[in-house]
Amino acid sequence: MISTQDLALPHGITLQCRVSGVAGRPTLIFLHGFPEGAFIWDALLLHFSRPENGGYRCVAPNLRGFGASSSPADVAAYRAKYLVQDLVALIAAECPGGALECLVAHDWGGAVAWNLANQQPQLLKRLAIFNSPHPGAFLRELQHNPAQQVASQYMHFLCRPDAEALLAEDDFRRLFAFFNTRDGKAPDWLTPAVRAQYRDLWQRGLTGACNYYRASPLRPPRAGDPAAQAITLPESMLTVDVPTLVLWGMDDPALLPGLLDGLPGWVPQLQLQRVEGASHWIVHEHPERVAKELQRFLQSKQ
Repeated sequence: MISTQDLALPHGITLQCRVSGVAGRPTLIFLHGFPEGAFIWDALLLHFSRPENGGYRCVAPNLRGFGASSSPADVAAYRAKYLVQDLVALIAAECPGGALECLVAHDWGGAVAWNLANQQPQLLKRLAIFNSPHPGAFLRELQHNPAQQVASQYMHFLCRPDAEALLAEDDFRRLFAFFNTRDGKAPDWLTPAVRAQYRDLWQRGLTGACNYYRASPLRPPRAGDPAAQAITLPESMLTVDVPTLVLWGMDDPALLPGLLDGLPGWVPQLQLQRVEGASHWIVHEHPERVAKELQRFLQSKQ
């Protein structure tokens, strides 16, 4: 069973969480990306909370700015340090005195997860990343790979002051198009029921979600906006020493395979699984493969 809980954090942010499993058990936290919400993890919450699959406590928050979680008005409130602060507080609430068994993350959730694993590795035992680029690789590709620069141009659209209004037009036509297959068709997994979940989420507001892009300089450079070209990240901000699974849909049109190059240099305990025929929306497209790979990773020796 999945329940919904509003967790008030000490620094004034409330995260609405979807929760399954018994409190006090080893805990998994699942972080969604854009333009998604905590509900994308429901099947995994149910799977991993079952005794035969580990009996974990499973928690999936709506990140700040999404759904019924707090949505600060200030764009600066969506900088990485504040997103990490939310996650640190969530781990403290769910794992008092202990470490998180595994942090599982996709897209923007992965950006937060990479940062936390670098800054406070003692808070988690394992990290699992689905189609979310390591910051060092993303910076390199945005600076030097023309194909990735082209693939990431949508970020500039999402920074526009009218982005949320445009996204909401015509029953969220542009947002639903994010999920389209390469031939421009809606994917099979986007059923009327799933569409209704997304519609309910987006109707709560899109400004917080767009503010993630407005607050981040990690976007492709263009005339008048150096963006990623103006950034330097020291190696000390890039190393991740916890055991890490990267599961990557190789047909992701926005995050190209070059983002996997060089990962072992930053992530010594890396397990990399490339999934052919999967796109950015691998959690929706291949739920059984995702569950299988995560189960295997959780059971592997560190």
